[in-house]
Amino acid sequence: MKRRNFLKKGLVSSAFFGAAGILAGETFANSHNDFDFLEWDVSQMQEAMQAGKLTSLQLTKAYLKRIETLNKKGPELRAVIATNPKAEAQAEQLDKERAAGKVRGPLHGIPILVKDNINTTALPTTAGSWALKNHQPKNAFIMDKLEEAGAILLGKANLSEWANFRSTRSSSGWSGVGGQCRNPYSLDRTPCGSSSGSGAAVAANLCAIAIGTETNGSIICPSSINGIVGIKPTVGLWSRTGIVPISHTQDTAGPMARTVTDAAVLLTALAGKDKEDQATQDAHSSIGTDFTKALDKHALKGARIGIARNFFGKYGPVDEVMDSVMETLKGQGATLVDIENVFGANDFDESEFEVLLYEFKHDLNSYLKKFNAPVKSLEELIAYNKEHAKEEMPWFGQELFEMAQQKGELTDHAYLDALKKIKEVTTTNGIDKHFKEQNLDAILAPSNGPAWTIDWLLGDHGYMGSSGLAAMSGYPNITVPAGQVKGMPIGVSFVGKAWSEAKLLAVAYAYEQASKSRIVPEFRTQVS
Repeated sequence: MKRRNFLKKGLVSSAFFGAAGILAGETFANSHNDFDFLEWDVSQMQEAMQAGKLTSLQLTKAYLKRIETLNKKGPELRAVIATNPKAEAQAEQLDKERAAGKVRGPLHGIPILVKDNINTTALPTTAGSWALKNHQPKNAFIMDKLEEAGAILLGKANLSEWANFRSTRSSSGWSGVGGQCRNPYSLDRTPCGSSSGSGAAVAANLCAIAIGTETNGSIICPSSINGIVGIKPTVGLWSRTGIVPISHTQDTAGPMARTVTDAAVLLTALAGKDKEDQATQDAHSSIGTDFTKALDKHALKGARIGIARNFFGKYGPVDEVMDSVMETLKGQGATLVDIENVFGANDFDESEFEVLLYEFKHDLNSYLKKFNAPVKSLEELIAYNKEHAKEEMPWFGQELFEMAQQKGELTDHAYLDALKKIKEVTTTNGIDKHFKEQNLDAILAPSNGPAWTIDWLLGDHGYMGSSGLAAMSGYPNITVPAGQVKGMPIGVSFVGKAWSEAKLLAVAYAYEQASKSRIVPEFRTQVS
């Protein structure tokens, strides 16, 4: 989860960059972008494998070597916590299947990284914490779907520990197990979070695609700040069973990719009903949809896009990027409609925070018990961190854990009232109302500002995100590369009504094809 403004008051900009011996402004682009599969998409990989010019084993070995080179050496991205020792064997088996004429689908033989709060049988699931270092439960529901689709688990991606819901002043991308993940566009800057490693790894071509998770901003922010496509689906399109939770009303996993098409391929493969996740029972109309068939480069012609003006005016250079986005949309035939206040109110931070504290305590305790984790409750986890403060709390504490532990049951009026307020204003009297009154196809907002400097002393600062728009409603959000500020990527978000992924993908794809705004990272040591 991206901790929003209610956790950021009083923070100032201060860089803390520990890469001693690296010259200011040095770039690794020439050496580290000499990669045979740089910027390849899934269709290119499949065409080469189908033609017999490439094997899944060759592709997997190439990515594993690139991870070894870039993860803890050279730029020291620390985007990957662990690689799968069985990845090459899995690739060999999938190559044999292909040779025998069996291709499971568009993800057959494609190497994928998975955020390390998603249960995998092949590797431990740590949520970045040493408290779960020996936690190796059975696959999450979506991991079973991924294996059925023929994808290869390349490894586990680093993350903001406990999905950024531990401290009021944490550094996004830092975890006890994985260390500090860095932004490949400027190594002194944040990759955002909490799906930090997933975003940085996709941007740096350490994998074909990755899976992230989001409660509020944890897919959208690292996708935007790392210059890639990210989809936060409608809550319930993908199962959450077997994912370390924060909030059952807002949590979801989603695709992170270099193209809208690749994200659509993954979105299609992992959608499915799960008897253990009630939210998936509402996704009946979307289950079985091939989202790639919605992709249409002419989809903006006649489309009506609402402009969420309350997310503009935060930073001039970002507004300039958004002006360019809007000119592209109009040039493709879209009609733009200004919306002054999407929510109909100014601030929901306190209500959301209340809901998340209650649900985190309840949902985490349920997860730890269900999957027989080494620690059995939030209370035990708090005690563990105190006993292992040197490893777990060298830079920031666990204030959010302690606040959540003080909360009562989900029957408390404080929780129920906050939840009711959020849902009424963000859905019925918010997004749904604007879509109906203005006959919209999507709502547009800048995803984030440019990446801020990593600061282990004061924590995150400079966050300018719009992710709450879709997060609190549980509605879908897609971010697409839109431009850059001094070489740092800026993304644009397209938000829709519940279960409108096909429409949003069409809009996002048409914009992507018209703008071609993705830039390849150069691994600079600082913006200069």
